Amino acid sequence: MCRNIRPLSNFEPPATSEEVHAAALQYVRKISGTTKPSRANTEAFDRAVDEIAEISARLLDALVTTAPPKDREVEAAKARERAALRYGT
Repeated sequence: MCRNIRPLSNFEPPATSEEVHAAALQYVRKISGTTKPSRANTEAFDRAVDEIAEISARLLDALVTTAPPKDREVEAAKARERAALRYGT
């Protein structure tokens, strides 16, 4: 999985449409192998991002869990700790 794509399920407050779109964009960039498509491929690239964002939003709405919602600040702090251990900063 692309390191820039973060889990979006089971957060309080729920993921925003901007976060879902950003994850879809990262996914399409990863599988297409490009960050900026050529003019000939822009329409297909943008359509894929929109469709994947829509499908991802439906998935997130449909997921059911018994786990308590995660706190974004707590998860961000955990990620910073892991990065500090990994990269020694």
